[in-house]
Amino acid sequence: MTTIRTLLGLVRLALGRVGAVVRPVVGVVTPLGWILAALAVASGLAGSLLGWPEFSYLALTLAAGLLVAFAFLVGRARFRIEIELRPRRVVAGERAFGRLLVVNTSSRRSSPTRLELPVGRGAAEFGIPALDPGAEHEELFAVPTQRRAVIVAGPALAVRGDALGLVRRTVRWADPTELFVHPETVRLRPTAAGLVRDLEGEVTKTITNNDLAFHALRPYEPGDDRRYVHWRTTARTGRLMVRQFNETRRSQLVLLHSAEASGYRPDGVFDDDAFELGVSVLASIAGQVLRDGTRVRIVSSAGELRTATVVTMLDDSARIEPLTTGTTLREFAREATRRTPTPSVLLVVLGSTTPLAELRAVDALFGGDTRTIGLRMDAGAEARLSIVSGLSVATVGALPDLPKLLGKLS
Repeated sequence: MTTIRTLLGLVRLALGRVGAVVRPVVGVVTPLGWILAALAVASGLAGSLLGWPEFSYLALTLAAGLLVAFAFLVGRARFRIEIELRPRRVVAGERAFGRLLVVNTSSRRSSPTRLELPVGRGAAEFGIPALDPGAEHEELFAVPTQRRAVIVAGPALAVRGDALGLVRRTVRWADPTELFVHPETVRLRPTAAGLVRDLEGEVTKTITNNDLAFHALRPYEPGDDRRYVHWRTTARTGRLMVRQFNETRRSQLVLLHSAEASGYRPDGVFDDDAFELGVSVLASIAGQVLRDGTRVRIVSSAGELRTATVVTMLDDSARIEPLTTGTTLREFAREATRRTPTPSVLLVVLGSTTPLAELRAVDALFGGDTRTIGLRMDAGAEARLSIVSGLSVATVGALPDLPKLLGKLS
């Protein structure tokens, strides 16, 4: 048994070493090259078995073509490649440009090279001429920014191979660079976006022993903090009396964005315009709230957005994509607010085909101190505001409708 294991180990080692030698050779052959190699072998066998010299000549010709193709892989260029995108952040529809700089760092003149540069879902191809030692070559290109996205440019690939595409070897140069295409936004008037007027704290009816808003006096009970003893009343009545307070709390705004694709299918087909409108509405409200300095938490089905600055929030909003998880709106809201204090205002951005019953279920998660507002995205529809069982629901048909609708809600 030990001998068999030893033999198997030696076989694996031998195969590994053979693979290390053969893999770099066979790895450069393209599918077309393999087809040509198979035709060469088939032609050679046919010529030998049938005795037809024409097949033998064809096999030699195809084999020679493969050998000549491998000659184009000889040599290795040494470049320094830089990828720049200007500007790094744009709004959807604005123009952005890229710059590709190639510098020959070798001590010898380079041969002409073909560079491929992935840009988003597409790819650009550049022909780099022969460069003297230390010489550089610059290429400029436009970046498509019609749609909100995070566009990755790079890495650049230096491609060596024959003109027929039988063999191909690529060398990676430079690291990828990101371009943030932010959603379109609209400016809102201050405080209207937050719909919260109590920036310094809202007095509630809850009684507490430690707060700012005085409510009444009551007799001292064991465990009360003596700092809140009202000594004048105590001296007058002869009994220890302590202060009671109305609880105050800081305003907490929560923005929820449903990225569930099923909510954006008014005609059974996914409505990309409505989805993009939802992201723009989310970014518009969040941007104004952050500029106002109101405490806010922003959560999309795709993840939580950073709120350190408006720019970081917009960067994260550029990454939002539709999802198909099957999670209900109530489940999403419950999970998103699990570690969040009870919000003063809950704004929910959702698609027009999301049932209102799901929005009412979200409203039921919180007590009466939370105001829940639904913003339904219906691209091209007339803007309107309705109250359904005490729940405010606004239909947004276009981004310019948002300031007027929020003005009515506040």
